[in-house]
Amino acid sequence: MSDERFKGYRGVGRKVLERHNVGVWSDVAVESSRGEFRGLILPRSETADDCHIVLKLNSGYNIGIAAETITSMTEHGRREAHYHIPEKEFPRDDGKPNVVLFGTGGTIASRLDYRTGAVIPAFSPGELYGSVPELADICNLETEKLYGVFSENMAREQYITLAQRIGEAIAEGVDGVVIGHGTDTMHHTAAVLTFMVQNPPVPIVMVGSQRSSDRPSSDAAMNLINAVKAAAEGEIAEVQVCMFGPTSDEYGLLHRGTRVRKMHSSYRSTFRTIGDVPLAMIDRNQIAYLQPNYRRRRDDREITIVPTFDDKVTILYYYPGMQPDVVDAIIEKGYRGIVIAGTGLGHVNKPLYPALQRAKDAGVHVYMTVQTLWGYVQMYVYETGREIMELGVVPAANMLPEVAYMKLCWALGQTHDRDEVKQLMLTPVADEITDREPYNGYLVYQGEIPEVQEFLREIRR
Repeated sequence: MSDERFKGYRGVGRKVLERHNVGVWSDVAVESSRGEFRGLILPRSETADDCHIVLKLNSGYNIGIAAETITSMTEHGRREAHYHIPEKEFPRDDGKPNVVLFGTGGTIASRLDYRTGAVIPAFSPGELYGSVPELADICNLETEKLYGVFSENMAREQYITLAQRIGEAIAEGVDGVVIGHGTDTMHHTAAVLTFMVQNPPVPIVMVGSQRSSDRPSSDAAMNLINAVKAAAEGEIAEVQVCMFGPTSDEYGLLHRGTRVRKMHSSYRSTFRTIGDVPLAMIDRNQIAYLQPNYRRRRDDREITIVPTFDDKVTILYYYPGMQPDVVDAIIEKGYRGIVIAGTGLGHVNKPLYPALQRAKDAGVHVYMTVQTLWGYVQMYVYETGREIMELGVVPAANMLPEVAYMKLCWALGQTHDRDEVKQLMLTPVADEITDREPYNGYLVYQGEIPEVQEFLREIRR
């Protein structure tokens, strides 16, 4: 058989396909020591191992079967898959709001490239309309691809360009902005955009998906519909994140950009508001606002863009036994800011004290947050906290560590004057610091506790 029938397969995997006279796109029944399977043999990524055969099951899920466990493979036909997203002209209705979708990367709507195993995003209005036609019921949609990067590669250049382009689009008259973004660092970008794009008159909604569009359990379409609805019709004129609420597809949640965090590596309901409650629940039919203290949509085009970012800042996650050379190395490398995620109310050990003094003497700005995520830095309570403050460390109230990091990068992009930086850091822009946490702003359910299990039985039928 030709190499075309073995796309990406080599070594043990290829030998198994040759032995059973099957290849890529064969519809096969497989018997192995691990069970029986029926599905379509998929090409392998060029960087994948050589010892697994990949099947797309009839359920739509992909599985890998260890080649050495396979005892027989019987071909029942061939049905080459074509992952082309249909493209249709996006209809325009002058009576509907105008929304722009900026792309930075991610898998909101996508197809698979089986040469590399990569998920390729669909992005033109026509592609999105072909994938999610419900969007045309909500708005007139324009798209602009700013970047095509994994979210871990978002950095200073991307943040500044994105903030500037948002400002331009709002000045041009759009009714809402949607930002397609990978989920891993979406909360970082949401935070920095909150500081860079202040007092917007329209919603700015970040959205992504935990599972790509080729998977039956994908959250891409629902998240995109909800985000576009929030941008087109919502009243919340600030940076927010729109993702699944529960693990089911009942509704989405809108989270404030400075109080949101990704909390699970794979759950679709991974984003949670920390230290507060979400801004709103959203589905195709309605937006139900959960709290009153949000900035409301306006008719003007006034907006403040402050696209500054000094990336010589780091987060230092304190751990017991940390040595002062860690802080000294940061100073020696020319870093201008450190955000510490401290223990308890904002503490580190005494061996770090001399290094923190050296940081202060070198002009490094050091801010304290808590690694508990929920709660406030309270450095006046214990002697340790009071001693650390005397070394120049500034308590950052209940800012999340990643939010404090982004804000310090933003502040140091404007000034290195210690008092001015402190003024910027401790003056709230959009509830990154709050006077109090609501009674229901801290809810961590612990499984197997009787009252929690009773609650779960009521909601999981």
